[in-house]
Amino acid sequence: MTDRITTADVEYVAQLARLELEPEEIERYTGQLEAILEHAAQLDVLDVEGVEPTAHPFPLRNVLRADVARPGIDRDVVLAEAPEAEDGRFRVPRILDES
Repeated sequence: MTDRITTADVEYVAQLARLELEPEEIERYTGQLEAILEHAAQLDVLDVEGVEPTAHPFPLRNVLRADVARPGIDRDVVLAEAPEAEDGRFRVPRILDES
């Protein structure tokens, strides 16, 4: 069993997280945090001697395709589709004042 979580603990954590909680929220979160810590305390009593630490309970594999370089679209073809092009680049409206 863990030490009891108090409303003061919840208020302190809320202050650190810059959360403004109503009194009924503080009471609800106090109970919820207490339940979470009680569950974690139950896990502490398990015998894990010889159990390798893992990041995931199931083996994972990368399902993405291999990253293979391939030729891109010709620059002239791409620029021909642009509304405006200049010196081999897209021309876009000016958005910053240079003064």
